[in-house]
Amino acid sequence: MTPTRALLLVRISDDKAGDAGGVGRQEEDGRALADRLGWTIAEVIVENDTSAYKRRRTKLPDGSTALRTVRPGFRAALDKLASGERDGMLAYDLDRVARDPRDLEDLIDVVESRRPHIPVMSVTGSLRLDDDSGIAMARIMVTIANKSSRDTARRVTRKHEALAAEGKPPGGGYRGYGFTAKGHEINETEAEIVREIAARILGDWDGWTEEQREQIDPEMGESLNSIAADLQARKVPTVTGAAWRDRSVRSVVSKPSVAGLREYRGEVVGKAVWDAIVPEERWEQVRARLAGRHRAVDLTLQRWLTGVLRCSKCGRMLHGWSGNNGRRYWCPPSLDGCGKIAVKAQFAEDEVERQILELLSQPEVLQRLRTVADTEVTDEARTELANDEAQLRLMAGMFARREITFPEYQEGRRIIEPRIKESRALLTSRAPRVLRRLLAEDDIAAGWSGLAPADKREVVLALVPGYDVLPHDRSMGNKFDPGRLVPFEA
Repeated sequence: MTPTRALLLVRISDDKAGDAGGVGRQEEDGRALADRLGWTIAEVIVENDTSAYKRRRTKLPDGSTALRTVRPGFRAALDKLASGERDGMLAYDLDRVARDPRDLEDLIDVVESRRPHIPVMSVTGSLRLDDDSGIAMARIMVTIANKSSRDTARRVTRKHEALAAEGKPPGGGYRGYGFTAKGHEINETEAEIVREIAARILGDWDGWTEEQREQIDPEMGESLNSIAADLQARKVPTVTGAAWRDRSVRSVVSKPSVAGLREYRGEVVGKAVWDAIVPEERWEQVRARLAGRHRAVDLTLQRWLTGVLRCSKCGRMLHGWSGNNGRRYWCPPSLDGCGKIAVKAQFAEDEVERQILELLSQPEVLQRLRTVADTEVTDEARTELANDEAQLRLMAGMFARREITFPEYQEGRRIIEPRIKESRALLTSRAPRVLRRLLAEDDIAAGWSGLAPADKREVVLALVPGYDVLPHDRSMGNKFDPGRLVPFEA
């Protein structure tokens, strides 16, 4: 069988140049092989800068965690072969497909799931899974490749341990802010910014105006957000070109390297061979000041529509989120969401606030809510519910002891169950304490503005079960459409 919908899998572990040249060459050779074999390539799956050996702790479908290679492209290839969407696979070499025996076994399972077997081949001829001999050879070669990766990892680890012990820079990755890429020498322009950040955190910077200094608590120093905003306004560049944020400010001043210390795997292992930008004692004071702030972080709810807005795509609840796109409500993939629905927080909160205050401004709605919120009404409903439930249990016992017939039991249930349903509905919909306090206000709008975020959410959920958030209509540009928020039924 000659594949007519084959996929080509290309992978490279480390793309230092960042130009995807390695996978590009693999694709050229793979397409040339497809032409010789008469295969039709329907899709190319690229795993650029992706390791087939390194494993991470991953959550499995059954809820357990285990060490697995993280290769979304490879897993997508297996799914498409298993479903029949693709009918063959080409790769440059066996070690481009798998360097972990578990990955190879998953591929073999998919290949053998069909008769005849799904054809899988490589440019170098190292991968053929069409018979037992080819499968056995692939298993042997993957074991050897895995051993080679382990040997390399061990040598690299030992090298980094030696560099750390000697206080030398590790090399690789982005250069540290304040240092040159070569030789880890101090970049004086950036070093001045690091010293400035340290001084602003410790509250002894001499660059503040008198008015600014009066607003700074010397025991707390300037906030990281304030420092980031000022650096951004002054157009001070970062190493990567990204905007300054509170995290980047914290990072550049708190790393051991700025104090002339060598760090390895999260621990300071000794003095470094380079000079310090900030004296070690002063650096320790900065770290202590930042640690103290961390303990004082406000963990109360800030985005009060969390748990109120629902994704119209996947049905997950949206979460308050902050990032490069500003504050928003999002369906994040990290929390099992689809990542496809987001809405700016301020727009959504303003619209829901408008609807709630409009609802509470209607006299008939206020009267109904105040009646529902009445304690005597809910106490009476609770008593009736308890009596009806007890009567239903009594009737069930009588039927079990054959003291009444089944038709008599059915007739009793027919009468009692509607009363139980009404009582439960009244108790479920009764206003929470925070809504009762709000309803007692003469000026409800003023009372609303004084509520904490968590209390606002409680009021909203007492009045509206929630809102589905529809996708953004791109034809409207950046304009917010209130019609995206659709109240859903309880």
